[in-house]
Amino acid sequence: MKLHRTASRSRQRGLSFIGVIFIGLLAVAAFAIGGQSVPVFLESHAIQKAINKAAKEGTTVPEIRGSFDRAAAIDDIFTIGGKDLEVGKRGDKVVVRAKYSREIALAGPAYLVYRFDLQSE
Repeated sequence: MKLHRTASRSRQRGLSFIGVIFIGLLAVAAFAIGGQSVPVFLESHAIQKAINKAAKEGTTVPEIRGSFDRAAAIDDIFTIGGKDLEVGKRGDKVVVRAKYSREIALAGPAYLVYRFDLQSE
């Protein structure tokens, strides 16, 4: 009695152990970078909100910077302060702008840099 194999080894498909390890390393790296990037974008959103609030509340440069600093203290914004804002006018509207960058250390000398250029609405 001879057993007949229905699937030969050459027709089997799947990932090798090395392939599973490689995909696992890529997934861990993506989650690590994503986990460090989420707070950066949350802070960017808080800065945008504080810039809009300061532009609506203040009429002079010191008022606008003070308003931003108060909002920054409430929302735990540490990257920039009121002194870093560019305040100007476009017609009769006050325009507040903030340019800044944030770095995330990856490995050794490698960094991921986010550059933001936010402006009041």
